[in-house]
Amino acid sequence: MSFDGIFTHAMVNELAPLLVGGRISRINQPYPNELILVIRANRHNYPLLLSAHPTYARLQVTEIPYVNPAKPTKFTMTLRKYLDGALLKQLSQKENDRVVHLTFTSRNELGDLQNISLIIEMMGRHSNLILLQQDTGRILDTVRHVSSDQNRYRLLMPGATYIEPPKQDNVNPFKFDAGDYLKGLPQTADVFKLAKKLQQDFQGLGFDSSVELATRLAQQSNPLTTWQDFFTAIDQTPKPTVTRLNERQQMQFSAIDYQSEKGQKKNYSGLSHMLDQFYRDKVELDRVHQQGSQLIHFVQNELKKDRKKLKKLTQTLKNSEKANDYRIKGEILTTYLNRVERGMTSIELPNYYADERPLKINLSNQISPSQNAQKYFTKYQKLKNAVHYVNDQMTETQQEVDYLSGILAQIEIAAPKDLTDIQEELFQQGYLHRKQQKNKKIKRPKLSKPDQFYASAGTSILVGKNNLQNDRLTLKTARKTDIWLHAKNVPGSHVIIAQSYPSEKTLAEAANLAAYFSKSRLSATVPVDYVQVKRVHKPNGAKPGFVIYEGQHTLFVTPDEALVEKLSKQPN
Repeated sequence: MSFDGIFTHAMVNELAPLLVGGRISRINQPYPNELILVIRANRHNYPLLLSAHPTYARLQVTEIPYVNPAKPTKFTMTLRKYLDGALLKQLSQKENDRVVHLTFTSRNELGDLQNISLIIEMMGRHSNLILLQQDTGRILDTVRHVSSDQNRYRLLMPGATYIEPPKQDNVNPFKFDAGDYLKGLPQTADVFKLAKKLQQDFQGLGFDSSVELATRLAQQSNPLTTWQDFFTAIDQTPKPTVTRLNERQQMQFSAIDYQSEKGQKKNYSGLSHMLDQFYRDKVELDRVHQQGSQLIHFVQNELKKDRKKLKKLTQTLKNSEKANDYRIKGEILTTYLNRVERGMTSIELPNYYADERPLKINLSNQISPSQNAQKYFTKYQKLKNAVHYVNDQMTETQQEVDYLSGILAQIEIAAPKDLTDIQEELFQQGYLHRKQQKNKKIKRPKLSKPDQFYASAGTSILVGKNNLQNDRLTLKTARKTDIWLHAKNVPGSHVIIAQSYPSEKTLAEAANLAAYFSKSRLSATVPVDYVQVKRVHKPNGAKPGFVIYEGQHTLFVTPDEALVEKLSKQPN
């Protein structure tokens, strides 16, 4: 299901009883298109996510932790000015459209009560968040400014009068007596044709919802009862369901169980909880790619240059294999120098290194015979000297390729909060350079903490998500008797079991985390080494995250996302 009008209807029904009457305690904008309002209601804090993301626009209570920028945006400051401490008076959907109005009561600078609306429009690439002075209809600010050049129908800028999105001549299905309509529906076995008609006639039906309704109408003998049951279930008894459609992991979510969607189904306790699980990895990956695009581009370019350099060094090393040929020709020329005359361009001489077989030697007619011999000795010496240098350069370049490949692997498994650490590491290693303002000290960002998980037995398991975290976790935080784990021979996280003698089950669970947070996440079987922390060492001068160890044992596990999710929650 897309986040269409009927899903919005169900979500508003879930959120309104929880939040209406609550008071805003915090306002943050962790990402450009997303807002978090922490609403205190019934002695509980509810982080309400309002997302105007072009792909993942939605409204929900979320339990996913967010990292806020060091400096709040202008939109955030405007929201705090008008809504800090405001009381949520009403949360309502506009007809059956993907538009929700949150109406707040707050006090202005003079202490008088004022009504402020925060409107979320969830319309794909046109999604927006609009802060509105309700009495005057004046826009105070929007998360995305839309000028008259971009949209001739309405202006979404501070100071402009708010105009609602264009209305369509569709009917709200929740406020419609469908009896006569259903009698006039054409009798057809083509479910998709019927679904298209339903989508054209009624407001807020996504295509998947239209197909589900059309499928039910086609299968049941009493269309009116089927119609009423469908919308009553969404309105009063939603059953949040995620359906895994195929082996390629394509999934759909819906407010109730959609019979038209075949596959493995999983039910959730609430719509918000379902969306957290559904969007967790998708949105995190999108945010990482969005925020880390410059970082990814830089690392990929550095890798490209290093691989090109490695290719040239390999060719140079291959050419150095001819060094002995040059030495032999120089020696033979020196031996038979009396046969060589100035002006010759080549000569055949007996090769005493190969049973006196004739050896053709090219000569320069511009220099003397002895200079030709010396020229071959010079080439030999140059290539001989190059071998040692090229081998050193190849080792160094290969280490850099491995290091940067590891950085890319870490970005793939990173959460947005980890990107700052990765960027800081590249600053420390000299790959990136800080722009220092005159007379101002560079303030280094605080290193984020490793992720914490809990084994079934309750044991704490810590997972470093980047090299700086890994170094601090393994070399400073962990006790010498704790157990250290790492996916074998691939870039990945350092994992610490905060226990000296964990059970086999705890070891297996920690190994699963090490496999999941590694470059081998999608592999069927991943070898994971484990050893006591005291047997893990960092060589002098080694890059961040690189360690050596001895006396390890190896477990073989299959990365399991469901297990990782389970281990992220502290057992009761």
